[in-house]
Amino acid sequence: MNRDQAVTPKNYLKAIRLINIEGDKCAFEIGKVPIRQHINANYFFAQTDVSSLERIPHPAPRRQYVITLKGKLRFTVSNGETFIIEPGIILIANDIAGEGHTWEVVDGDEWERIYIPLEDSVEDYFIADY
Repeated sequence: MNRDQAVTPKNYLKAIRLINIEGDKCAFEIGKVPIRQHINANYFFAQTDVSSLERIPHPAPRRQYVITLKGKLRFTVSNGETFIIEPGIILIANDIAGEGHTWEVVDGDEWERIYIPLEDSVEDYFIADY
C-alpha cells in the first residue's frame, strides 16, 4: 500500500500536515485527526477565489486548518514531492517559515475552502501515519 492508499479508521478524518524542516524547507506528513475533537479557535473565514499565490512558493500565513469544500488541488513541497487535497481531506498548514509550498487546481477552476486559524500554543490534534 502506498502513501495515497492509506485507510483512515472511521473515528478519524484523513489529514495532511505541511511542516517546516531543516534549512527553511517544507515537507508534509500524512495522517489523521479525530472526528469529535473540539478545536480551540476564535474564528474562521471562507475563500472561494483562486489566489495569485497559486504556483508561487509561499509559507502559510499562520498555523491553520484548511477545509476544502470544493476543488481538487496538487500541493508541492520543497523536495518536489506532491499530494492531493480534495473534500474529505483536512490540510493543516504549519509551514509558517521559509520557502513554503505551491499548489495548483487540478480539476476545474475553483477552490472553495474554510480557514480555521490556530493560535501558536493550540494543539492541532494531528496523528501521523508511520
